[in-house]
Amino acid sequence: MRNILSAVFFICISIVAFSQTDSNLLYKKTSVMIPMRDGVRLHTVIFSPVNIKNSVPILIQRTPYGTPSLPDDTVITIGNRSSIYTLAADGYIFVFQDIRGKYKSEGTMQIHQPLIHATQKGAVDESTDTWDAVDWLIKNIPNNNGKAGIYGISYPGWLALVGSVDPHPALKAASEQACMGDLFLGDDFHHNGAFRLSYGMEYTYEVEFDKTTDSNFPFPQFDLYDGILNLVL
Repeated sequence: MRNILSAVFFICISIVAFSQTDSNLLYKKTSVMIPMRDGVRLHTVIFSPVNIKNSVPILIQRTPYGTPSLPDDTVITIGNRSSIYTLAADGYIFVFQDIRGKYKSEGTMQIHQPLIHATQKGAVDESTDTWDAVDWLIKNIPNNNGKAGIYGISYPGWLALVGSVDPHPALKAASEQACMGDLFLGDDFHHNGAFRLSYGMEYTYEVEFDKTTDSNFPFPQFDLYDGILNLVL
């Protein structure tokens, strides 16, 4: 799953050397550590159109899988095979953010953390982090028009979904795609209530074990059934 998501992710911002070059599709990369309300800072990558003429919206993707590692001030061209080509042609500002506790962001990552801010005073979760990120971006990115959208597929889709709960006033749109909806009925961790032990353990280990990367559990044997049986007995 990680390889598929990584491919989709990097296609979205790929540097493509096509014969046709449109100066409107030149984007400059910068990065910043955005402070959250509890003091934790989240690593955020910003792609801004080089030849911006009007104020434009901000499109945000938050992810546990890592953000583009290009050097700051790199200028890229959004190719016409990219999934965001038509949006780039309209000059949108693109933002990618490592969620707390993953890759270059500070804090501790908790997989699919419940939205606790509504019932626990002073609590933070992915909804409050999204609110704080949007607030900072709207106030600090030049040439934005005060409107933002959030989108994603799979885990980034879930982040778009929960990030839309108690949204910042500037967050005008959300596109949550192929994301977790009802764990009991038919999502990855359960099938009609039956917990998938192997998937639940391996995926949780993948995203929580090492904040700097995605991790594969070091099973000591090829047969995963026997491997997990030995772990739980």
